[in-house]
Amino acid sequence: MSASGVRFIIVACAVLFLGTGGPASADIYRYVDENGVWHFTNINTDARYRIYIRKATRSPSDYIRTYKGIIRQASRRFGVAPALIKAVIKAESDFDHKAVSRKGAQGLMQLMPRTADAMEVDDAFNPEENIFGGTRYLSLLLKRFSGNKMLALAAYNAGPEKVESFKGVPPFPETRVFVERVMDYYKRYSAGAK
Repeated sequence: MSASGVRFIIVACAVLFLGTGGPASADIYRYVDENGVWHFTNINTDARYRIYIRKATRSPSDYIRTYKGIIRQASRRFGVAPALIKAVIKAESDFDHKAVSRKGAQGLMQLMPRTADAMEVDDAFNPEENIFGGTRYLSLLLKRFSGNKMLALAAYNAGPEKVESFKGVPPFPETRVFVERVMDYYKRYSAGAK
């Protein structure tokens, strides 16, 4: 079985395990060792572990309701579908306005400091500023890539120059997974799922 097949089975088992008793009782961390083996734990005892599933204190539906007005305003202002904005927020931060990635991306839409500056975001942890800045940036990428959502999302993750140099979605696993996740959430939110 391929490594991606094994990874799928592990993730599916983790989701099934976590989904059987209501909300997860603890954060889940993971890392890939030098042999390509995925390791999961709910106790972060090693610097190689990174957050994989964060304990839910509120459901995504609660957060969507909280940010609904801001998302609607940003959607109208920048011409980006509300479902796409929600999908990016879900994939990037799981609606955690205090999220910080290991690369330094911040807030709901995980803006890098340079991008936040370029989008005139003073406080990336302020939900309104972050959503407006992230949506503005996403709208610019959609224009740059002629409305192609997959290319715009790949550029949101890896940078527009990488997408242009590869003439498509770059072959980076993180970027490909990101694009697939956002598109999956986008379809769900477009269909009315919360």
